[in-house]
Amino acid sequence: MSWQGQSILVVGLGRSGRAAAVELARQGARVTACDRQLLEGEELAALSRAGVKLILGGYPEIGEWRPELVITSPGVPSGEPPLVEARKLGIPIWSELELAYRLLPAGVKVIAITGTNGKTTTTSLCGRILQETGLPAVVGGNIGIPLVKELQDIKPGSYVVCEVSSFQLEAITSFHPRVAAILNITPDHLDRHGSLANYIAAKERVMAYQEAGDFVVLNYDDPVTRAMASRARGQVLFFSRQGRPPRGAWLEEGAIYYDLGPGNPARLCPREELSLKGNHNLENSMAASLVALALGVEPMRLRQTLKTFPAVPHRLEPVAEINGVHYINDSKGTNPEATMKALEAYPNPLVLIAGGRNKGSDFTLLAQQMVGRVKHLVLVGEAAPELEEAARKAGLTSIYRARDFAVAVREASRAAAPGDIVMLSPACASWDMFKNYEERGDIFKSLVRQMQDAG
Repeated sequence: MSWQGQSILVVGLGRSGRAAAVELARQGARVTACDRQLLEGEELAALSRAGVKLILGGYPEIGEWRPELVITSPGVPSGEPPLVEARKLGIPIWSELELAYRLLPAGVKVIAITGTNGKTTTTSLCGRILQETGLPAVVGGNIGIPLVKELQDIKPGSYVVCEVSSFQLEAITSFHPRVAAILNITPDHLDRHGSLANYIAAKERVMAYQEAGDFVVLNYDDPVTRAMASRARGQVLFFSRQGRPPRGAWLEEGAIYYDLGPGNPARLCPREELSLKGNHNLENSMAASLVALALGVEPMRLRQTLKTFPAVPHRLEPVAEINGVHYINDSKGTNPEATMKALEAYPNPLVLIAGGRNKGSDFTLLAQQMVGRVKHLVLVGEAAPELEEAARKAGLTSIYRARDFAVAVREASRAAAPGDIVMLSPACASWDMFKNYEERGDIFKSLVRQMQDAG
C-alpha cells in the first residue's frame, strides 16, 4: 500500500512509537506523534529531522482532524483519550507490530512467540536455530528491537522470529504468523488488562488470523494454554514435561522426544546435553524445537544448537564469581512466576534482590517458595513493603530493605558466603527506578563488576 501523503497519528514515544513514526515518515506519510510526557533528547530531535510533528505533554484532539490511521505504542493503555476517540470515529488503530507486518516483503514467514515467561529465551533460541541451519532469519519485536526498525534487513522469502507481548496483540487486525507459540499463562499486567480473562484473551490473539496450514505450539502442562487448542485455526503441537501429549514434544527417560505425525516418535536430545538449565528452560527448548521442526529444520542441526546456545542477557545471566560467590542477573524476571522459576534453577543457597513496581501481582506463592531457598532477602523499590509483608507471613526472617539499588547490591554481597548465589530477580517491573529491565540489569552488572575490580 502507498503511504504517501496519508495523515497518521502515533500515540506514545517509546521505542516502538519512535520507530514507527520514523518509518512512516520515510514512506511519505504526514506523521504526528504525541506523548503525555514532556520528553526530550536526541531521539526526539531525530524525529523532528525526519519530518515528524511532535506534540508533547498531552494529546491532540482528533475529532476535527480525523487522521486516517492511529498507531499505538505497547505502553499506551487502550483507555487513553486519542484511542478512545479514534474508536468512536471508526479510525483504525494498529500496534507497531501490525504496521511492521503490513510492511514486510513478500514471502516472509513470521514466527511469533508469546506467553507470560520464557518469551525472550525462546525467541532468541528459535532465531539461533534457524540462523545456524543456514536460513535467513531476523529476530526482533518485544525482545528489544522494534520489528519496524528492522524492515530494511528483512529480505523477501526470509524468516522473522518475533517476541510479541499482550500489549502489542491488543491492536492487531491481520497479523498472521506461520508458527505461533504460547508458552504459558500466569497472572501478569493485570493493572493494564483489568482481569486475568482479558490478559488471556490478548495472548490468544496471536493465533487469531492463522489458517489451517499454520502451526501453534502450546504448553500441554498449562491448563489455560492447553484449552486454547480447541480454538486454534492451525495445527496444534504441544510440549510437556509431565507426559506424552497427543502430538508434539515431551520428556521421557531423561531425553526430549517428539512426534509431529501420529505414531512416529523420535528421540531428539538428552536433557543433560541442553545448554540451558532449569525446568523452565527445558520447556523453552522443547517449544523452540517444535517451532523449528514445524518449519522443516533437520533434527541433527537443531540438536547442535540446543547443546551450544548461551543464556540470553538479563535472564539467568551469569555475571561474575567473586570470592566464591556467583552473581546472576535475572532482571527479566518481572513477575512472581518468573522469579519462582529462577529460584528453582539452582541448588545453591540464594541471596535474592527483589522489588520494583508491582503490576497487580500477588506475592504469596513466591514468598512461600522463598522459605528454605532464600537465606537473605534484599528488597528495594515501590513494592518492597508488599514483598516484605508476604515474606514475613511465609516465615522468612532475614530481610533487608534497601534505600536504593546500589545499597541493595552491596547488602546482598555482604550477606553472601562462598558457594552462595546473589541473584537479581525482582518479580516486579523496573519502571519505578529505571527505564526498562535492561537498564536495571546493566546497572546490576556494572555494580558487580565494580566490586570485582576492587578485589
